Amino acid sequence: MRIRRLVWLALIAVLTVPAWSQGAKTADDKAGDKAAIHAVMEAQVAAWNRGDVTDFMKSYEDSPETTFVGAASVNKGFQPILSRYKANYSTKEQMGKLTFKDTEIRLLPTSTGVVEYAIVTGKFHLERTAKGAQTKDDGIFSLVWRKGPDGWKIVLDHTA
Repeated sequence: MRIRRLVWLALIAVLTVPAWSQGAKTADDKAGDKAAIHAVMEAQVAAWNRGDVTDFMKSYEDSPETTFVGAASVNKGFQPILSRYKANYSTKEQMGKLTFKDTEIRLLPTSTGVVEYAIVTGKFHLERTAKGAQTKDDGIFSLVWRKGPDGWKIVLDHTA
């Protein structure tokens, strides 16, 4: 009887220790995923503020399914979105200085706890000396990000 009880206790310990360590790993993974998304957004701001639309677009997934939803239109595909940005912000003066604030990152784990998608919401502000086709200097955004082989990338951008 005593040996059987010891075997059960050992089995329970073997099964629960990985669960505890997995919980800690998940918390670290979540912090790492959020930090990775923040880093991409910081690189995005730096590229914008240099006047480099092409580098700014590196945060978007290069896919025909990537979607941008604006106030009056929906653009689908990486290249059409890039072309839209280049047409609407054709000079560094029209781009100005971009800042994000009130950003919140919500990681979306699957039923197994794996995080592959995230939603990021926030506000943007452009400080600039010239305006092109886009005249709005302030607005809100919601972004859907996907974690893929190239890291975190935007797959859906809704900016108003």
